Amino acid sequence: MAKSASESFIRVRKLYKSFHASGASIEVLKGLSIDIEAGESIAVLGASGIGKSTFLHMLGTLDRPDKGSIMFQGRDVFMFDDTELAKFRNNRVGFIFQFHHLLPEFTAIENTMMPALINGIRRETAQHDAGKILERVGLKERMLHRVGKLSGGEQQRVALARAIVLKPAVLLADEPTGNLDKKSSDGVHELLLELNRELAMTMVVVTHNMELASIMSRNVTIIDGKISNA
Repeated sequence: MAKSASESFIRVRKLYKSFHASGASIEVLKGLSIDIEAGESIAVLGASGIGKSTFLHMLGTLDRPDKGSIMFQGRDVFMFDDTELAKFRNNRVGFIFQFHHLLPEFTAIENTMMPALINGIRRETAQHDAGKILERVGLKERMLHRVGKLSGGEQQRVALARAIVLKPAVLLADEPTGNLDKKSSDGVHELLLELNRELAMTMVVVTHNMELASIMSRNVTIIDGKISNA
């Protein structure tokens, strides 16, 4: 028997979001809805400025919609207060962005440890877990190097390690290889797919890269503020 929509791992319903600039209101999301199943890998496509990153920020609870709901395993996350929402985000969601946002004065392992330390995990445990995940992403020999000594591809692997060090249920990525050369991009693409399988981690990736989109289990496109093929 097919699952009902209410049983979906993530159920997004009728998200609306507007931004205000120079006295004008720009409606970006216009009732966007989608069901996402556990373990899926989804590429979100669409023209520049169409609302892909806005949708990803809503999905990761970095911003609240004007209207609409996101049900995560049956719980409406936007009913949480700010403290609950921050705890949910830190424990359940990992983020990777086009610009890695690493701390340049720290080493790869120190950057990777940050979410665990913020979560109150003992430093020794956080360091151990960070070392294991850096080894998994191919940076065993580079974990004590400062960020400035790493290549662009290595920096993005550190960002990926940081995003998954707490083993989140969902990984959200916004143009994760947009600044990388093809060889580095291909390596990150392959790694994302491997981690999606190994960790049974739901993955939603905003991208213009059709090679990356082609290896995802599903592609969806945002058109006029809605997902056209959810």
